[in-house]
Amino acid sequence: MNSKLNQKINQDTEKTLVVGMDIAKRKHYATFVDDRGRQLVKAFPVYQSKAGFEEFYELLMNVRKETGKTEVLVGIEPTGHYWLNLSHFLNDHGIPLVMTNPMHVKRSKELDDNLQTKNDQKDALVIARLVKDGRFSYPRLLENLEAELRVGATLRAQLTEEFGSIKNKMIRWLDRYFPEFVQVFPTFGKMALAALERTPFPSDIAGQEPDQLLALYREVDGMKSPQRPKAKQLIEVASLSIGITEGKRMAQLEIATLLSRYRQLEQEIDALTFELEAMVQKTPEYEYLATVPGLGTPTIIDLLSEIGSFSHYRDPRQLIKLAGLTLRENSSGMHKGRKRISKRGRRKLRALLFRVMMPIIRHNEAFRKLHAYYTTRPQNPLRKKQSIVVLCGKLLKVLHTLCTKQIHFDANRLMNDSHCLAEAA
Repeated sequence: MNSKLNQKINQDTEKTLVVGMDIAKRKHYATFVDDRGRQLVKAFPVYQSKAGFEEFYELLMNVRKETGKTEVLVGIEPTGHYWLNLSHFLNDHGIPLVMTNPMHVKRSKELDDNLQTKNDQKDALVIARLVKDGRFSYPRLLENLEAELRVGATLRAQLTEEFGSIKNKMIRWLDRYFPEFVQVFPTFGKMALAALERTPFPSDIAGQEPDQLLALYREVDGMKSPQRPKAKQLIEVASLSIGITEGKRMAQLEIATLLSRYRQLEQEIDALTFELEAMVQKTPEYEYLATVPGLGTPTIIDLLSEIGSFSHYRDPRQLIKLAGLTLRENSSGMHKGRKRISKRGRRKLRALLFRVMMPIIRHNEAFRKLHAYYTTRPQNPLRKKQSIVVLCGKLLKVLHTLCTKQIHFDANRLMNDSHCLAEAA
């Protein structure tokens, strides 16, 4: 018996007015149904503006009064970020908001007319009937520090992505005009950036002495002691360069623009990271999460930005489901399918867990031993990737326990946990 589904269905009584809304950028569509799924009002537009929201609220209250309903339940299909403004408006007016799964909407829209037709009015009615049947979930609006961390972590991810793009463009520029440069400077350190700023082309280096180059590079801000051997090596490779010599005027403008943006992004990311680190240390979870070996402050920032406070989750299985790590199996009759993770959840959270698991295995004795056990046990040994999936779920359970019970990580306690060994078997 699915008690959670029953609880959701029980919310829709004879006194409940169910609203289904199809979300869009400028104009939403809404419709009203009763507890039997009968449409009370034909789908109508709701404009994404204060006047549009207030007009919708007024109509909602009038229909509720006319039909004798005492409760209201608004259901939406989340579309990007366009639903957030409406959700805060409804929250301020004390109206509960729930979400339907877009996949459920897509697969159930043919039930009424057996047609693949898609339009906003039809989707609003489908959403309303899914809500009436309890096929919804509860969104959690982030507030205060949680909202700050989510916005800041998202911004940092965007800046980091742009930073990587700029580096790739600089490498592409070097491949064309100075391909030998990477033999001297495999990475973009301070001296490499100074060399690109002062002597971007091989012709700028030809005929120069090492001391002359060093003097040029010292003029760059932050470059105090350039390396003489690097300067000599740069002169040698420049004399043998096969770089393109055409279009140098615009190419010089291009590399100067890339360097400027590179330095700007570097400073912006450092400043943002510093502020996020100061902010995350104010959260009640940080003290306990920081005790886990292999879990650095940047990872804790990303983790809390995706999950929020661990106190919102009664059971760690909710976190496993949120990350899309729940196992699924397709079996029928005599056929028994392989178990795979559902991947129905927060993609960024799942990627973060996979990304952080390797350093945790390296630096955390308990997880390293568990990984070795899972992959070498006599019965049903796991492949390395399967073991990492299991350990990601284990990590969420451990972190939930640390934060909810307010205890520090203890590797010996984890390894001596008989329940843990039973799961491993």
